[in-house]
Amino acid sequence: MERKIVTELTGSDARGFHDQLSRAGFRRSHSIAYTPACVGCNACVPVRVAADSFKMSRTFRRLWERNADLRPRIVPARATAEQYRLFNTYQESRHAGSDMALMGFYDYRAMVEDSPIDTSLVEFRDGEGSLKAVCLMDRMDDGVSGVYSFYETVDPSRSLGTYVILWLIKTARSQSLPYVYLGYWISNSRKMAYKTRFQPLETYGPGGWTPMPSSP
Repeated sequence: MERKIVTELTGSDARGFHDQLSRAGFRRSHSIAYTPACVGCNACVPVRVAADSFKMSRTFRRLWERNADLRPRIVPARATAEQYRLFNTYQESRHAGSDMALMGFYDYRAMVEDSPIDTSLVEFRDGEGSLKAVCLMDRMDDGVSGVYSFYETVDPSRSLGTYVILWLIKTARSQSLPYVYLGYWISNSRKMAYKTRFQPLETYGPGGWTPMPSSP
């Protein structure tokens, strides 16, 4: 049975408390912070990219250039019908039958807006103004956290999920923030394998944050 340690983020120091918990491997959802606590299992490993040491590979550079037409814009964490349509299309394409695929607009709005910390949305639009990707982003004193991203899936060559992470890394570096938090990684999960492509990657365990080998 899945178990979690959960705590509410409330009060005047919610942001500072959240930053401390994030450095201890917690993640935020709405106004709570949580970390897995399953008995006899430590499969869910918190990971973060050392943004200040990250170097773009040739593949990443080509991908960045392929999406040169996109215009990112940081906006307040306010849900819109346009975002929700893209969110819903993404869920149907990538996660059909999941709990998130069943989320209505008000569920989506709660996910976006119920935050007691410094949370923003990043909208990525093409030259014609069409919304291609969205990232829910938390800003902390030592980095940024990609809480959740969704995007158009009709053109796989764009690899928009990867592009959004590259944008987060570039943004962190431009603001002299050392880390990009990517949530949890599970070694035998194919869906999470992409996270290991962003090196140097650090994992959190009993000894704190340690570098992950480039070929885990």
